[in-house]
Amino acid sequence: MKTLKFKLYEHKRNRYLKRMINTAGVIYNHCIALHKRYYRMWGKHLNCAKFQSHIAKLRKHNSFWQSVGSQAVQDICQRIEKAYQLFFKHNKKGVRPPGFKKVKKYKSFTLKQAGYKFLGGNRVKIGNRIYQFWKSREIEGKIKTLTIKRTALGEMFMVIVVDNEPEPEIKSMTGKIAGFDFGLKAFLNCSDGTKIDSPEFLKQSLNTIKKASKNHSKKMKGSNNRERARKNLVRRHEDVCNRRRDWFWKLAHILTNKFDILCFETLNLKGMQRLWGRKISDLAFGEFLKILEWVAKKKNKQVVYIDQWYPSSKTCSCCGYVLENLDLSVRQWRCPSCNSVNGRDENAAKNIQMVGASTIGLGDVRLAMPAIAV
Repeated sequence: MKTLKFKLYEHKRNRYLKRMINTAGVIYNHCIALHKRYYRMWGKHLNCAKFQSHIAKLRKHNSFWQSVGSQAVQDICQRIEKAYQLFFKHNKKGVRPPGFKKVKKYKSFTLKQAGYKFLGGNRVKIGNRIYQFWKSREIEGKIKTLTIKRTALGEMFMVIVVDNEPEPEIKSMTGKIAGFDFGLKAFLNCSDGTKIDSPEFLKQSLNTIKKASKNHSKKMKGSNNRERARKNLVRRHEDVCNRRRDWFWKLAHILTNKFDILCFETLNLKGMQRLWGRKISDLAFGEFLKILEWVAKKKNKQVVYIDQWYPSSKTCSCCGYVLENLDLSVRQWRCPSCNSVNGRDENAAKNIQMVGASTIGLGDVRLAMPAIAV
């Protein structure tokens, strides 16, 4: 499966797509209300098939709902069903059930086999109207779904999921393995001694964002000036996200070109965010790992995760001696066994590399705890 994203041309007929998204938001809230009412009355969960047939009957008697295709309505029911299944499965872990959403902030609707048709070139027919999009690449393979998305700025995007078989490519193999330790001072500490610092894009633009947010809060609610200030604030946040993702993609390609196997430690990012707050959000290590996994899979490289409870910082990478306690403020420590001086982050990266190698059967590591490979 491959996802392609195209931006639609700005045109006055885009208001029909926005109206369809608003209709999808109304249907979504109605479905949530029915689920809550049914559970309150009977103490049971609604069956998805019966629920879809009931919504289909309601749709026949509501002309406003008919502006959205039947498959888009079915997709809304299926998404709510999936959200409830995840809630019942992980409710002890703090996962909440799906709730109501503001219609103005509702983002998208999805069409599967029907409701759209590509007319050649950069034109697509959605419903009864024809729209144009920026065709930045060719659409190859069988189209599975088409999603229309609306951003906070009101821009319209078309997201297509295609099922195609990629052509076999000659991959460059380096035969190298590396371990990486995520840090607050350096974004990544590599086992070969190199450090990668994060540009901290949010920190760079923080004063501009604060100024835009202050300007937005001063405007009268409901006025055109407030809407203009809101869009200005959204642009500032989007600029930070776009620059960060661009840097992540470039870094992922650099690392996968240099190494064949990349080892990381599984981290509790939510717990770290509670401790260090905005700093962890700015580094966005979880988002980087998702991009790295995708690039590694495309290049036939491997990403290995070790157990988060392995004492990578407290274990000497030279002799395997494990300290009982190591405070976060200690950046270097001397091993009582072999008298080697270990930098906290560099030593952790070397240990992650060794445990990752033993996890996939490339070698043996002394005092290594069980690890997880993904």
